[in-house]
Amino acid sequence: MRFFRAIRSYVRKLRFRRNAWLYLVSTALAGISLGAFRLLLNFYVDSLGYTESLMGGLQMVSSVAALVGALPAGYLTDRLGRKRALLLSTAVAAGSVAGLTVWRNLPGLYVMNALLGLAQSLSWVTVGPFLMENSREEERTYLFSFHQGAQTIAASAGSWGGGQLPGWLGNALGASGTSSTAYATAIGAIAAASLLGLLPLALLKRQPALQQRGEASLSPFRYAYRHPVILGKLIGPQLIISLGAGLLMPFMNIFFRNVHHRPDGEIGTIMAWGSLAMGIGLLIAPPLADRWGKIRVVVVTQALSIPFLIMLGFAPWFWLSAAAYLIRAALMNMSGPVYNTFIMEKAESRARATVASLASMSWNIGWTLSPPVSGWIQEQWGFSPVFLGTISTYIVGIYLTWWFFGRAPAPAEATSEPNLVADPHPSGEHDTHGERGK
Repeated sequence: MRFFRAIRSYVRKLRFRRNAWLYLVSTALAGISLGAFRLLLNFYVDSLGYTESLMGGLQMVSSVAALVGALPAGYLTDRLGRKRALLLSTAVAAGSVAGLTVWRNLPGLYVMNALLGLAQSLSWVTVGPFLMENSREEERTYLFSFHQGAQTIAASAGSWGGGQLPGWLGNALGASGTSSTAYATAIGAIAAASLLGLLPLALLKRQPALQQRGEASLSPFRYAYRHPVILGKLIGPQLIISLGAGLLMPFMNIFFRNVHHRPDGEIGTIMAWGSLAMGIGLLIAPPLADRWGKIRVVVVTQALSIPFLIMLGFAPWFWLSAAAYLIRAALMNMSGPVYNTFIMEKAESRARATVASLASMSWNIGWTLSPPVSGWIQEQWGFSPVFLGTISTYIVGIYLTWWFFGRAPAPAEATSEPNLVADPHPSGEHDTHGERGK
């Protein structure tokens, strides 16, 4: 009976608003394309004759663009409104993915990856405030988790399909399934399919932009100046974790190919199961956060992932490494939406895009700096130092999250913790202005 009561309680939290459900549908459609694209991009670059260093360089360019674009994206989403910002980011992302198949030289690859980074930055900065504005307090953690869960479960289907797609299209074109022609055709098809995500976004009920609601958004620099300590606590651990994630996560497909010598289809299947495991973890996280508190769930699940990260990198058998990959992905990432909710709940409405842009910047610093370093390390010494670097940064980041927020009693967090980054001057004396897996 307790189990059925828990299920009923869970289902009651899923009574999201219409805008929220439409966005979840768009997220699922985009997630299928995203899963396939993430799997195939490095293989496509490899088929063009480029090295791991260039793969890291392309990831760096995308992350630099996302980093540089984060603050302007905060201004833009407040001025355009959330619906227009989401439509724009989806369209630009689809166009940049398609552009990769047309401009295959180095300048073209760099420019298209930069455009993709800008589009992703606008999407990341917009999503948090959008979900906050379209949810009630009691369902908020569930909506954030369902958003990422829908994307990752859809990405599992995309990863599986992406692993098979070059072979299917290569056969149809009379080319090898590992040729640049097959990969380019597959990525072009992915870009076209990603446009389907525009349909539910077009049906969103448009909400007034921040300025039209009579609220002045906050200058990020002034806001950071007024709240340096708490912003450092909220963002610092994630910055450190992003340094480790950027070392390893963009290269997981290359790891399975080069270290365990697995074919594309099998790698796609592994990554599909990884996304599915992550999605299941994301759906489990909200009731755990209700019971034990957000920060405790974040720290415990991430800490439990470390032994499996070690096993993933150093297991001598492929089956053991693959199993560790699935468990680690679920544990490390299931707390992401919980922590995002924690951050957004600490910001008043007119500060949410600002806080989201600063959080996005901190995450992209790691993804900017680490991939080119990782590519060079792989060429010199292989994957072992990469895993050691990721393990070390994860441990430090998890410990700091616990040190800053986890030592307070968990029940108080959910109900009575003060608004840590709220506006200290509610009279309005301010200057005005217009996610990746771990």
